[in-house]
Amino acid sequence: MEKIVIIPTYNEKENIESIIDAVISLHQNFHVLIIDDGSPDGTANIVKSLFPKYPGQLFIEERKGKMGLGTAYIHGFKWSLQKGYQFIFEMDADFSHNPKDLIRLHKACVDGAGVSVGSRYVKGGALENWPADRILLSKGASLYTRIITWMPVMDPTAGFVCYRREVLEKINLNHIHFIGYAFQIEMKFTSWKLGFKITEVPITFIDRKLGASKMNKGIIKEGVWGVLQLRLMSMKRNYKKFMSNY
Repeated sequence: MEKIVIIPTYNEKENIESIIDAVISLHQNFHVLIIDDGSPDGTANIVKSLFPKYPGQLFIEERKGKMGLGTAYIHGFKWSLQKGYQFIFEMDADFSHNPKDLIRLHKACVDGAGVSVGSRYVKGGALENWPADRILLSKGASLYTRIITWMPVMDPTAGFVCYRREVLEKINLNHIHFIGYAFQIEMKFTSWKLGFKITEVPITFIDRKLGASKMNKGIIKEGVWGVLQLRLMSMKRNYKKFMSNY
């Protein structure tokens, strides 16, 4: 029991069985934790129907409604730490992230990174099937984040990530307050500020083929203002102490 992949879901019935099968069939002892926010399409029931197929490898935490990506991951982090996992992953349910890349993210952390990031914007990274306006938005957000925060991460908004246990243990997860677009930035920024090494692993990010995107104007707005807030908060003398458990 070493590695756990956290996958938040809301209305992912088209993808959920396939993504679980793809992760576990890697035969690398990856466990899967689904955090389902009350999907009305029956996503949770599909997950639970797979328990007999994957005993001791597949788990679900059900919440009563849409509470935000960030709170889903925080819930999953706390659950995974309590269960003793050493490497804790974030991944989307829609195959935008290739499950095979989990192996390379894990290796980067084994080789010394505190956080490894599946990156679209380092050498070897790529985007596939994305419209031009979305590419411009994503690249612009990454550049904006780097300029404001000075964080040396080319893809700070990436959601395909591996954390070593000690990183999540040190971060005061109760003080991570963004729930949408800015959550990914805040987690990387806090890890970096607390002194952990972040390694970017090139991936090809493929736009979802099934289901609906969760991107909306509110998420984008949180990202824009959230980055400014992070920069201002980090300038306070007690920021590291506030964000750290020890």
